[in-house]
Amino acid sequence: MTNASGVQGITETDIANYLANTPGFFERHAELLGSVQLTSPHGQRAVSLQERQMEMLRDKIRGLEGKIIEMIRNGQDNVGIADKLHRWTRALMLNANPGELPELLVRELMHQFMIPQGGIRLWGAAATFGALPFAQPVSEDMKVFTASLSVPYCGLNSGFEASKWLDDPAAAMSMAMIPLRGDTSRAGAGAFGMLVLASPDPTRYSADMGTEFLARIGELAGAALSRLVPPGG
Repeated sequence: MTNASGVQGITETDIANYLANTPGFFERHAELLGSVQLTSPHGQRAVSLQERQMEMLRDKIRGLEGKIIEMIRNGQDNVGIADKLHRWTRALMLNANPGELPELLVRELMHQFMIPQGGIRLWGAAATFGALPFAQPVSEDMKVFTASLSVPYCGLNSGFEASKWLDDPAAAMSMAMIPLRGDTSRAGAGAFGMLVLASPDPTRYSADMGTEFLARIGELAGAALSRLVPPGG
């Protein structure tokens, strides 16, 4: 900007740039550090430049402490989830009766992760298991729907056939439906069953939630249950 005499005026930016590029200024004029008065963000009182810097540092430290606490909490949550997944997987591996495995899988999953309801169906299971609940018939539409899922479905219960596999279908407000496949590393591995989890809370399994963990559950469950389904069954 130019003053009345036509001389270019000094702006705040000019002053800031000068101070930033002239570190020796405050060494030569140390008395200014004690005389500069600023308004404290914690009130209307005036504070010295040093005190203002201390307040800024304290605020930054509090912010860092909050982030550290959040990181610790997230770490503890992750350890808790890993422990639950370990106990669930261990229970599957210790099972010696294949016919009991589907029920054990659902029961332990519900117990470890506090899931209100769960159900499971396998199609193509060996004839030995034909009379057991998990091997009861499902519709062709259900099989096609399961095969179409590349990731678990999460959302409101819209009267899905899978809700009828639960003890109390009317209480299932939201559901997660997880396709079960055997060797997922093999291209074109088909689904041979579905695991369904349900809650009376309509927000527990929502359409916008992440499904990576549920997909891992499905991979482990599919691997454990694949021995119940003969190849091409």
